[in-house]
Amino acid sequence: MSVADFAFYAFAIVAVVAALLVVVARNPVHSVLWLILTFLSAAGLFVLMGAEFLAMLLMIVYVGAVMVLFLFVVMMLDIDFAELKAEMARYFPLASVVGIVILMQLALLFGAWTSAEGADGMRLAVTPDLDQVDNARALGLLIFDQYFLAFQLSGLVLLVAMIGAIVLTLRHRTDVKRQNVLHQMWRDPAKAMELKDVKPGQGLN
Repeated sequence: MSVADFAFYAFAIVAVVAALLVVVARNPVHSVLWLILTFLSAAGLFVLMGAEFLAMLLMIVYVGAVMVLFLFVVMMLDIDFAELKAEMARYFPLASVVGIVILMQLALLFGAWTSAEGADGMRLAVTPDLDQVDNARALGLLIFDQYFLAFQLSGLVLLVAMIGAIVLTLRHRTDVKRQNVLHQMWRDPAKAMELKDVKPGQGLN
């Protein structure tokens, strides 16, 4: 067994065990930490496959941003763990049935899996030759050349979803004093301040 094979099995085992602990862990903070370990192991697998760009993207975007955000949200929320455990025990039978059905469907899917003739050649024909360009440049040429319209439309869909989430969660409260920048800039300094002539020995009323 070579070093690459040993690293592959090590990253794969750690990723599977950490993903299982994400679901099994009772503390949400521990679940987030196990999920971070899962992402790191997946990034290691990407490096072994020669996809360094995807590995760095996984670490920067998911581990460095999304998971840290999840961790702060979980730690800042006032979560009643006893209530969560009670709700989990209540819906555990239904969740078990759904999980068994999903596993049966996956078993049927992989059991009937067949590869079409010429599928490997078609998959290799999409990407540029990796001997001439690195994977980051090849991914950029693929996204911004052949799938430019789909990439832009997906970004537009995400933008609309973000705006929709902001609009749906925006609440205007009348009892909250908000800052009006234009009103502050346009106000008359003579009306905003009042000078008092305080004589020695005399206080302010």
